Amino acid sequence: MAPRDRTWFKSSHSEGQEHQTCVEVALTPDTTAVRDSKAPGAGHLTVPHPAWSALLSSLR
Repeated sequence: MAPRDRTWFKSSHSEGQEHQTCVEVALTPDTTAVRDSKAPGAGHLTVPHPAWSALLSSLR
């Protein structure tokens, strides 16, 4: 799936003035794609769902 065909979304925690820097995420059946919300055309990182879940778990 091409990046332009994905549905990108931001976390609901990304709203407001205090959260000026955030990422956008797009899901496919097997992967999670992540990009900078302020520079969406600069590229993205795509990782398997288990790797994304492991990263989020380590940050909690």
